[in-house]
Amino acid sequence: MSLPLRVASAVLFSSALHGQPLGSCAVARPTANFSVPHVTSALELNTNPNSATWKNARSSWITKDCSRVIDYPDLKTEIRGFWTDTDLYLLFICPYRTLNLFLPAQNDKARHGLWDRDVVEMFLGDDWANIRHYREYEIAPTGDWIDLAIDLDHEGLGQGWRSGWKTTARIDERAKIWYAATKIPLKSVSEKEVKQGTRWRANLYRIDGEGPDSQRRFLCWQPTCVVHRDPNHVPENFGTLTFATGH
Repeated sequence: MSLPLRVASAVLFSSALHGQPLGSCAVARPTANFSVPHVTSALELNTNPNSATWKNARSSWITKDCSRVIDYPDLKTEIRGFWTDTDLYLLFICPYRTLNLFLPAQNDKARHGLWDRDVVEMFLGDDWANIRHYREYEIAPTGDWIDLAIDLDHEGLGQGWRSGWKTTARIDERAKIWYAATKIPLKSVSEKEVKQGTRWRANLYRIDGEGPDSQRRFLCWQPTCVVHRDPNHVPENFGTLTFATGH
């Protein structure tokens, strides 16, 4: 990823906080854990939370601003997850106020700069020794996407890396909810065998806002308590994704 672009976004975020109280923010230890169940065989990837595909998934939620620990109850985002022997499945259910999109949609290739509009993001890594090395996956309401191999010690690497993941998204304008679903190959994150009890380092994000002239909201599943640099790329404050047994 081009981190300077992300820093520019963080500057906009920090500027929006000027003159506003930051409140109290502390990273509690241990950080958040999302335990996802194993499913023997998965059905088709879709964005219907009532479908059989998501019947055995477990849920977690994103409600808080990354840096100020402020709740956004009207934007409360549900994440459902499960895993099979080969893939991690995630579904994001995102209520919204207004949408900030890249148009027209561009689903046939990675959309660089996707983080400058409404998007959900997944940061996943299996390396507990070198925490600055992980994978990033993003999906927009339009279905635009990007996947990146992140190495914070070697800026610029990973631009051409592709994970082989599958994505889908849709917008329900009447209900004012947008959905994003993904099937991420386990091998795109880890060369090690994933089995019951495997733990990955993880954080999940939602970027929401009305454009560059309005306050952009950086919501984190695991708050990172960062204002003056990119609030997402803070691997020391990531949570944990645990691969559990089935129901």
